[in-house]
Amino acid sequence: MANWKQFSAEAPDLAEKIKARFTATKHHVLATLRADGSPRVSGTEVDFYGPDLTFGSMWEARKALDLRRDGRLALHANPGDGTMDGGDAKISGVAEEIVDQKAYIDERHPPEPFHLFRVDLLDAVLTSVDNERNVMIVEMWRPGQPVRHIERT
Repeated sequence: MANWKQFSAEAPDLAEKIKARFTATKHHVLATLRADGSPRVSGTEVDFYGPDLTFGSMWEARKALDLRRDGRLALHANPGDGTMDGGDAKISGVAEEIVDQKAYIDERHPPEPFHLFRVDLLDAVLTSVDNERNVMIVEMWRPGQPVRHIERT
């Protein structure tokens, strides 16, 4: 697993494109696992803080309790207006709760108490469409590996 800083160092172009998708809009979709193993999707906001991709949660919200029990997650950037401009960004990883939040608290975070998580990345994927060639392009990164480029017609 890797933090955002490692991703940016290993795949700077892809990391920048994915970050652009997550900063283009405020709200995104987080998938967690319920206690019975079924998926739960929730809205969330993300932040890039120091070397990490972070997100918060209201105190004892279901998604936070899911992540405390099983940190596996998927995070899908809001696709915006549906044009696919900039691509469709997805990240999977494992959430780690930040217990000592003092370094992270500023005007962007709600009053305490709240949950704050950082993401250990397992992979990052950007899917886009080249309309001129009528091709779907998938760019995928995993820690320690080069970016894979896959084209589908």
